[in-house]
Amino acid sequence: MDTVKKTTIYDLAQLTGASPSTVSAALNGTWRQRRIKESTVRQIQSIAAQQGYRTNLQARGLRQSRSGLAGLIMPMYDNRFFASLAQSFEVEARRRGLCPITVSTHRDPEEEQRTAETLISYAVDSLFVAGATDPDAISRLCRDAGLRHVNVDLPGSLAPSVISDNHAGAVALTEAMFDARPKGEDHADERLKGRIYFLGGREKDFATSERIAGFREVVTRRSGHCAEEQIVATGYNPETVARQAQVLFQNPETAPRALLVNSTIAFEGGLSFLGSLPPETVESLVVGCYDYDPFVRYLRFPVVMVRQDVEGLIREAFQLLTSEPLPTDSTDSAAPKIIKVNPALVTPA
Repeated sequence: MDTVKKTTIYDLAQLTGASPSTVSAALNGTWRQRRIKESTVRQIQSIAAQQGYRTNLQARGLRQSRSGLAGLIMPMYDNRFFASLAQSFEVEARRRGLCPITVSTHRDPEEEQRTAETLISYAVDSLFVAGATDPDAISRLCRDAGLRHVNVDLPGSLAPSVISDNHAGAVALTEAMFDARPKGEDHADERLKGRIYFLGGREKDFATSERIAGFREVVTRRSGHCAEEQIVATGYNPETVARQAQVLFQNPETAPRALLVNSTIAFEGGLSFLGSLPPETVESLVVGCYDYDPFVRYLRFPVVMVRQDVEGLIREAFQLLTSEPLPTDSTDSAAPKIIKVNPALVTPA
């Protein structure tokens, strides 16, 4: 019986005029490390497709101890930041010839560890740990398995981390709120003294604590004092945030004149309450949000926002995995590297 001869890397080398090692690199995703021209890679991949060549991924993984898989653990897809983070991760992984696997763990530390163990069992080549409640627990699992990994958004003490500069972002956002001019008013610092509030998040969370520190720094410098009651960090749940906002506005004499909301999730709750206020009350407010959603431009009042550089976070994380010697032993004494990526201030048009 006749059998069809399978195309090999050596056949493709003859057809393309490239060396077998160049063909192999073009097809297994390692061509960037070897600095092979992208035009050459595209030519090889095109001819390989025409010839019906298919990489034996299982054999390649056994031969190279690589699966071609890159994993991302993240809390939820419940806001634009995490959704954009997952999308950027998948784009960057595929650009590097990897197959991305993204799993949400619902902010459950036990689920985070179970997911990490599952991804390790599938022999992922690298693991990105975004916003984990206990990143060090995941790092211990990765170290035991010899798996290269990096923390994103929230830092850990056992692996390199790439995070937003939350403190600098909060400073810029709070400064912009002090400089705002609602309804053409002369906006002196004295006007916001004791009347600018931070709303949402949990103070024990790393990102929130950094943002609160930046907020306090600016409020103290520009109005002389920041009282504890000006920090209302009671979680992310929109309904809880709405109730807290209602409490703040009960007394017109002490109601906020400026409100910095910690995230877009918390902003949903704040917005649901603000919608119940008289238009003139809302329009005289200065509102800021640490995170970005383009739909705020359609609100009846301006909102100053901070947009985190999601693409920059993912790009730096991949760079860490490929260029930095990552610690693999829990006895390593050197502190893992932390890279801070600047967010951007987005002011109303």
